[in-house]
Formats: sequence, C-alpha cells, structure tokens
Amino acid sequence: MATEIIVPTLGESVTEATVAQWLKQVGDNVAVDDPLVELETDKVTLEVNASAAGVLSEISVQEGDNVAVGAILGAIGEAGAVKVTEKTNEKAKEAGTPKAAQVAAEPTANDDVDMPLSPAVQKLVAENNLDPKKISGTGKDGRLTKGDVLEFMESGVSADKPAPVVAPEPSNKPKNENREERVRMTRLRKRISERLKEAQNTAAILTTFNEIDMTNCMALRSEYKDSFEKRHGIKLGFMSFFVKAAIQGLKDFPAVNAEIDGDELVYKNYYDIGVAVSTPTGLVVPVLRGADEKSFADIEAGIMDLGTRARDGKLEMDELMGGTFTVTNGGIFGSLMSTPILNTPQSGILGMHKIQPRPMAVDGEVKIRPMMYIALSYDHRIIDGKEAVSFLVRIKDAIEDPQRLLLDL
Repeated sequence: MATEIIVPTLGESVTEATVAQWLKQVGDNVAVDDPLVELETDKVTLEVNASAAGVLSEISVQEGDNVAVGAILGAIGEAGAVKVTEKTNEKAKEAGTPKAAQVAAEPTANDDVDMPLSPAVQKLVAENNLDPKKISGTGKDGRLTKGDVLEFMESGVSADKPAPVVAPEPSNKPKNENREERVRMTRLRKRISERLKEAQNTAAILTTFNEIDMTNCMALRSEYKDSFEKRHGIKLGFMSFFVKAAIQGLKDFPAVNAEIDGDELVYKNYYDIGVAVSTPTGLVVPVLRGADEKSFADIEAGIMDLGTRARDGKLEMDELMGGTFTVTNGGIFGSLMSTPILNTPQSGILGMHKIQPRPMAVDGEVKIRPMMYIALSYDHRIIDGKEAVSFLVRIKDAIEDPQRLLLDL
C-alpha cells in the first residue's frame, strides 16, 4: 500500500510553499526519515522526510510548482513498485529516454551524479552523449545548468562522440542567447522584496550616523578573548558588545523599541533582538529571545547558533518572528557606511560597519585610531530626531568605554 507524501504544516500565517528540489527520484529506495524534497516558504527552506520505508513510486508535483499545506507531493510504494504517472512519462520523454527504462529506474548516465539534473540538462546531455561528471556546475549547490553544458560544449572539450556540426550563424544575428539565464525568483527572495518595499512605502524612514573609536573595546576583547573562549567555549566577538549597548539604549529610549499598531503605539518592555544573517538563499533575521537577560557568552553562543542554522536552512518558523529591534553588520563584507532598511513592524535598526584605521584628533594631537561608522535607521512617525541621535550617542559611549556595559551605566 502506498504512503502519500504530504505538505506539512509550515508555520503561523504560512499556507503555501514552492517545491525547490526533489532529493530523490522515482524508483529510488528510501528509508524512514530520509529527506525526499525541499520546500521553500517565504521565510525558510525545509525538508520533507519519508514517513515510511520503500521506493519513491510517484512524484505528483515538479520543481517550481506551488503547493498548499496538506497537498500531496508524491507517494512511497513497496520495494519494486513504481507507479507510472503522466508526469513521469512526460519527464522520461523530455529526457529522451525510453519510458520503460525510466519506470524501471535502470542506470543512466546521470545515476551516479550527486545532484539531480533538470529535464532540459538531461536532454542536452543525452543528445550530445556527454558525461555530466566532467562538467562543473554553477547552479544552486553546484547543480548543472543548461548554460554550464553549453559552455562545456563550446569550450571544445571532447565528448564520448564528436559534437554535431552546427552551421555558422548569420553575422547580423545576435549571439547573446547563451549569455543570459533566466531563473525563477525564490519564494524567500520574493518575500524579501515585498517586505523591503512595504517598509519604504509605509514607514517614514530616516537614518542618522555616528562614529565610534573602537580602541578600548578592541583592547578589552584582545585582553580577555583567550580566557573567555577557554571558559565558555565560544569566541568573544563584537556583536555581544553592540547587542548589550543597544539594549541599554532601548531602555533609555523606549520609543526605539516600540511599534505602531493602527492608531496606537505599542511600547515593549522586553528585548528580542533580531540579528541579520546572509544565507545562500537571501537575508533572514532570526531573533535572539530575552537578550537583556543573557550574558556576553550567552549572546555570542545564541548568535552563532542562529547564524549557523540559518545558513543550513534549519531555522524554525517561530525563530524568525516577533523581534523588537534589529542589528545588522555589513562590516563583515567590507561595508564602510550604509543606510539599513527597517525590519517592519519594528521602528529601528542598527547598522554596524567595517573598522577602519583613520587619523583622528585626540587631545590636540593627530593619532591613528580604529574607527567604525554606525547608523540608525528609524521610523520618524514614532521616533523623533533627538531620540534617535541620543540613542546612537548612548551606544557610542558604551562601546568607547565598555566597562559601562558591565556596570550598567
């Protein structure tokens, strides 16, 4: 008896996903909990695992299709039982492979390739008798694209048989057809686009800047980083200093930790700090809950855990919701200055940047100091300029004299 593969519950307010990639193909043996297919939502990418052992007998939806919660993705049958579906037959025809061979899951030229090939790539490889293992992939996770195969053929590398002779194109015909590749926008990327545009359309965003002399903070970190790591098992970074400093600023200026809900201002007396993380599929902002109650070590460990799982696509849906304020660090990519966009409905976001040695006037003398520009983008509907500037100065004072963080001054 076949076991249906069902789209699981995706999280609060998420009712639909996109089939990103099938990790198994029809005819493949599967064990319980084997990952079968990746689904992409507007927040995270998640895997659907096998609930029973057997053979993947049916794929009901293809990569790129949108599916609702509870929809049937395919089926797992008993060993040796592969259901011949209309989509399976179409896929076999498109790949130029006899249907019977496809259904029986006989070995093909692509069976020992780590990444599955798309129908277009399979067809191109089969028509030109190419070995896909000899072609470098530039697609997601190293997958082969049609452009990779065409570039391989144009490079003149010999295949198992000579490539067909192609008549030269007329001189007046554009030769750009292989220089572009159209890729469907991921659901996460579309959601990011929507949220950024929504923030610009709904909030009165303004950005104020300041600069921090990182000398004392860097000296403190350098002095204690080895003993800190030995005691807590985590490296001492700058993020914990800035999160602590931001929380003190939020306590002094509650409007920066508030949001607008209709005609009301909602002031939050808790501090769930979002930390922007760049992943292969786009920017996500996991939330560090109760950051005001955490130590430096707890903050560093929490950020490390969230960042690692974000890049691996292992975050839970609720870990991306409900933050009160966000910190983003463009400095790790070399950014010297930027104007971050609000993570709505939050009213403020702190931008950190690259530490750059610059000549500064210190006690009447010019000295080289490690300086960092910081930026606060804020919703001017709820935060006045005086509050925004004072909040940023509060962070500057705390970082330039980090002992204040320990004494809560």
